[in-house]
Amino acid sequence: MSSIKVVTAAMVAIGDELLSGRTKDKNIGHLADMMTMVGIDLKEVRIVADDEAAIVEAINAVRSRYDYVFTSGGIGPTHDDITADAVSRAFGVECIYESEAMALLGAMYERRNMEFTDARKRMARMPLGARHIPNPVSTAPGFAIGNVHVMAGVPQVFQAMLDALLPGLNVGSPLLSRTVRSPFGEGDIGSPLTEVQKNHPETSIGSYPKFDGKTFSTDIVVRARDPEALAAAEADVQAMIQAIADARAKG
Repeated sequence: MSSIKVVTAAMVAIGDELLSGRTKDKNIGHLADMMTMVGIDLKEVRIVADDEAAIVEAINAVRSRYDYVFTSGGIGPTHDDITADAVSRAFGVECIYESEAMALLGAMYERRNMEFTDARKRMARMPLGARHIPNPVSTAPGFAIGNVHVMAGVPQVFQAMLDALLPGLNVGSPLLSRTVRSPFGEGDIGSPLTEVQKNHPETSIGSYPKFDGKTFSTDIVVRARDPEALAAAEADVQAMIQAIADARAKG
């Protein structure tokens, strides 16, 4: 067990449109999938409005608690894109028009024969001392400061930025999982499964009910980082199911 390494993360999804329902978030699920794949535990997600104080509060709450923080949204050209200001305030540094970002954006708009307007220049703003997160889709970079990684809200751009980040992240031991299929519903397995979980605190056991139109069944998913702990819990889940089946046969 001593070789197991745990790395944690949180996400702050920013935007009034997420809270109003105008935009259906796709970034949370993608981040969760990618974090699981590389062995980082996504422990918390907060969705906050385009409100500077709310963003500052959320970022400061999670950046001291987890190894990584990822944000989405609020780094575009419009007046309500205030994430750069909020992150700067959270870290107590100035929000600047970063020279390299200005050069990247200026060159891109020149190639397109488009004016590099004041609104477009806003996309080059980031906290003093921040590092770029490359944006191969639309050029405007995200940025990282401390353990906070600030990315666009547009799913295609968010995903591209995350792909650029992943190789440099300090990852943990991968989470292993096994699925045990139970012919019994959650009502039948609830109490004994709780006991199995208590006996295997180093694992996470989830139950997912299924209904085929006639009968209920359950998929029981056992997760752990240690292969021996995973195997032991899986064996006890299987024994639990067999015990219920034997009791039914006798009854």
